Amino acid sequence: MTTSNSTPEQVQNGVNVAALLGAREALEKTPEAAQFKWRASCEWLNGTHSRSTIGKFFGLGAEQSRDKTFTVEADHPKIFASEDHAPTPVELVLSGLASCLTAGVAAIAQRRGIQLHSVKATLEADMDIQGILGIDDDVRNGFGAIRVHFDIRADADEDDIKALVAQSQKRSAVFDIITNPTAVFVTVN
Repeated sequence: MTTSNSTPEQVQNGVNVAALLGAREALEKTPEAAQFKWRASCEWLNGTHSRSTIGKFFGLGAEQSRDKTFTVEADHPKIFASEDHAPTPVELVLSGLASCLTAGVAAIAQRRGIQLHSVKATLEADMDIQGILGIDDDVRNGFGAIRVHFDIRADADEDDIKALVAQSQKRSAVFDIITNPTAVFVTVN
């Protein structure tokens, strides 16, 4: 890691900071437009295998469409008597956290004029599966702990890189979802 006197205009991390700051300024003037509704639907395929579809969402006061609809599959490994067609749902949560934090690092680095060369996040989560298997009702179903490790190569010193990660963590929606209780309402037709 080396120190550089880059300006945001010289840095090429692929983040359009001017557009982000413009959106922020517009939303400060019309906070009701900042109310978003993200959506996903999931269909059972077979066994523990499912496919989620992600497309339209609500934001900026209107329905928004993407250029394409995305699909994400989930399953369980063969040690759980499953077919292992895709990652487990909890691994997808880890992927979401890693992706959110990594995107934040890139955006913040761009804004601060720090040229990134590589960013790799490695995550590991502890889980006692006695809870989800119904062996022990006192065991939590979710993660006991998550460890996130970044390996970042950039034109910045160690303190600046740590500050990038700290700011990314502070602004990460997925980090907030995982670390703070979220009301979830389940209905059945």
